[in-house]
Amino acid sequence: MTLGHTHHDAFEHIATQHIASLAVDVSHYRHKKTGALHYHLASESDENVFLVALRTVPQDSTGVAHILEHTALCGSKKYPVRDPFFMMLRRSLNTFMNAFTSSDWTAYPFASQTPKDFENLLRIYLDAVFFSNLDPLDFAQEGHRIELSEPGNADSPLVYKGVVFNEMKGAMSSVNSTLWQALSGELFDNTYHYNSGGDPENITDLTYEQLKRFYQTHYHPSNAIFMTFGNISAAQHQAHFEELALKEFDKSDVHIEVDLASAYAEPKRVSQPYSLDDSDDLSAKTHHVVGWKLGESTDLMAQLEAHLITNLLLENSASPLMAALETSDLGTAPSPLCGLEDSMREMVFCCGVAGSEPERAEAVEALILGVLETCATEGFPSDSVDAVLHQLELHQREITGDGMPYGLNLILQGLSAATHYADPVQLLNLEPAIAALKDKVKDPNYLPGLVQTLLLENPHRVTLTLRPDTELTAQKQAAEAQKLAAIKASLTQAQLLAIDEQANALIARQAKVDDSSILPKVTKEDVAPHLHEPESQRLEGTLDVYCYPAGTNGLVYREMIAPIAAVDSDDLAVVPLYADFLTEVGLADQDYLDVQRRQSATVGGIHAHTLWRTERNTDANIKAYFALSSKALVANAEKQVALMNDTLAKPKFTEHKRLKELVSQRTQRRLNSITGSGHSLAMSAAAAAHDPLANLQDYLSGLRSTQALKALNEKLNSTSELEAFAEQLSGIHRRLCAGSWQHLVIGEEQHMNSLAGQLVGAAATSVSDRARLTQVPLDLADSKQLWLTNTQVYFCAKAYKTVNSDHEDGAALTVLGGLLRNGFLHRAIREQGGAYGGGASQDSGSGVFRFYSYRDPRFGGTLDDFDASLDWLRRNEFTDEALEEAILGVIASLDKPGSPAGTCKQHFHNRLFDRTHQDREAFRQRILACSREDIERAANRYFDPCSASIAVVAPKGTEDTESALVNTLGLNCFQV
Repeated sequence: MTLGHTHHDAFEHIATQHIASLAVDVSHYRHKKTGALHYHLASESDENVFLVALRTVPQDSTGVAHILEHTALCGSKKYPVRDPFFMMLRRSLNTFMNAFTSSDWTAYPFASQTPKDFENLLRIYLDAVFFSNLDPLDFAQEGHRIELSEPGNADSPLVYKGVVFNEMKGAMSSVNSTLWQALSGELFDNTYHYNSGGDPENITDLTYEQLKRFYQTHYHPSNAIFMTFGNISAAQHQAHFEELALKEFDKSDVHIEVDLASAYAEPKRVSQPYSLDDSDDLSAKTHHVVGWKLGESTDLMAQLEAHLITNLLLENSASPLMAALETSDLGTAPSPLCGLEDSMREMVFCCGVAGSEPERAEAVEALILGVLETCATEGFPSDSVDAVLHQLELHQREITGDGMPYGLNLILQGLSAATHYADPVQLLNLEPAIAALKDKVKDPNYLPGLVQTLLLENPHRVTLTLRPDTELTAQKQAAEAQKLAAIKASLTQAQLLAIDEQANALIARQAKVDDSSILPKVTKEDVAPHLHEPESQRLEGTLDVYCYPAGTNGLVYREMIAPIAAVDSDDLAVVPLYADFLTEVGLADQDYLDVQRRQSATVGGIHAHTLWRTERNTDANIKAYFALSSKALVANAEKQVALMNDTLAKPKFTEHKRLKELVSQRTQRRLNSITGSGHSLAMSAAAAAHDPLANLQDYLSGLRSTQALKALNEKLNSTSELEAFAEQLSGIHRRLCAGSWQHLVIGEEQHMNSLAGQLVGAAATSVSDRARLTQVPLDLADSKQLWLTNTQVYFCAKAYKTVNSDHEDGAALTVLGGLLRNGFLHRAIREQGGAYGGGASQDSGSGVFRFYSYRDPRFGGTLDDFDASLDWLRRNEFTDEALEEAILGVIASLDKPGSPAGTCKQHFHNRLFDRTHQDREAFRQRILACSREDIERAANRYFDPCSASIAVVAPKGTEDTESALVNTLGLNCFQV
């Protein structure tokens, strides 16, 4: 790539730097009139990325920045439709499109591989950010509002509604979120003291006038940072920025910056309650966390030093602090808040334990400080230091992109520095800083000195105890009811009538059909003719090797994979734990601590996993594989193979104490994750009633598995049960795989021959006397499930048995999900119902169609909306344009690029299950050809109300408060 910095006349060029390790040129520009900043990451990638960020520094917990992020997208000067953002989601071929609020910035990013689409989205985003209409009704819908619980009845109680209000009720049901908010609230007295997403108790204090004032001061180009990535030139981007937005503004004198927090003279201890609603047993449910405020994140060397110390202390089970936390009897698992937070102006290091008791706070603090004292006195082994530096180098080089576009990942790495008026380029170009760090660690006093100064001698420390309280939710609900009652008592009849009129006005606005023709769009003609297929070569000989040359930037990805043999019912539930623990135990004469050190020095990650899919043209037979995967720098490729071979050949499931610790940690992690993935868990549970594969997946990773894991954790307190569990894992290892191993190698083409040659001695044994898995010994799940857990909101799902992607209706059912979401469900569930999200999708792997809602204040009403959407569909009220939009949404998902390694892995895995690239192309063509007749046929063929299954993840107590509905629906109650 040639260095260059062509730019628009409205901008001045400040600097350009080539970053060889990332294959990008980073140029820095400033808009002459407003001072807006633009950082352009020039790349050969055709997936172009745009992000505009505003520094948002709230001084309360009303969620003003979060609510503004939502409200700004609801209509703008040039696009005065009710919801241009969501309308563009379905008029685009975007590979990413979102908006999100951090603790001190709000960002609006998107990505697309289609230049026309990129320009369309840029027009919408710039107008939404800088020329938002901020309609009061949109604030009422997205933020909060008061309504009569019985519309039209002035004697009925008042209730709060609003998308963000309900979203944050769901978010703050998570213990992890509550823990972090409590800790940051105690460590800081600046903007980080407050909940940037909004505390439900404070959200309702925000007024529309305050929202407008915040918009006027914060959403100005002088406070904006533009960041772009890809092969569109900086000059072309800047021409659009100028024409579409910046020319309308002069420089603002408002300077928005996060103040440094006041320093503590001495450490402090605090204790706070959190809501526990799903159990009366308070034992082993307390969290203890010790947190330190460190230096500024914009100081690159200070940040690298903090990362280095954090990784030395906590990276894996062999790291001294993590080892102490994992093996301590003071808790059941390390805290989910173990690590370094480096995205804020001042960094935070924290660690602790979960599953403890309130009175153990001092002991936990003493344990942590004792480990730090030892490290400050004795230092760290040189091989541990080398391993951590190796991990920093590996992660700097890795090209990601499977979950989020690679370019957006790079942009977000530098965004924090830019928002704090520092240079983001230094945070992207880490190689010189890592080289300097390698020189510093040669001094034997350097690392012990860092432990001393950053942590032991740092008085800005908080020891937080978060204790369970079974009455806290009821107290909050009572306080909310009292607040609403007081508001109602202060209102006149005319004011109550105005509240009802606003509710009716909002309903009318939500029902209004906007003129979508004012929005730009792409059509089927803009769709690329074909999907990209990665190159591959099969090397057959002693070993069966598949080689994929790809631009991996000096990394090699390997996978060893074999068919799974028939598994009996007793072992089936334990297979996920076996796969999880295989890389966490010792090998041969090495204990698990030795293996953790070996892994850290050799690879950037190693894990085992299973793959399950139905055989083609059948729902009953399941094809399954076991895989061991890892990634490494090319220089470590031979050691990588040796580690993988030893992992498969010599695992030690005899480390009983280690196994008990692993089960406790996984149990804690799974329980803490329920409220963050409630919609996925509800969909999984509903689908499990219809199909063997969906049932198996739910049994292995759904709420049933969490329930079973919790029971197993209790059972393993018995020595004999623990010994039996260890023997079961050993037995699974001996029996699991059947047939020959295959080998996947992904790396740069110039290294491919040597990488394949290094596999000599790898697993190749063919076992012919074991049957491959076809039938799973598992009855289908209950079709009516109500799961009670620790949450303040609902996650609803409904499912129907359909067909897989090979069937003639497979494409239509896939398109149908987007059609229902765009045409009915988004309005009914999110806008009118107040849920944070809702929709429908076809799972072609299992042949099940699922409806869902996310962080939903309703239960029965949402299930009714699922049914109403099907009635809407059968009335044939959707337009041809709506059908094309749903088709484009599916195509965008199919065409979304992944990382170089992820794309190759997906191709290889599809091949294992007899799904070829040509099959994907054919399915894609059927999507493009989907007609109204196809939709009508699918709508009338599969959605018999009597065959629907229901699963709801709900607050504890729903079985009583909604008993009539529970009984009417015939729901069976379960508790995790």
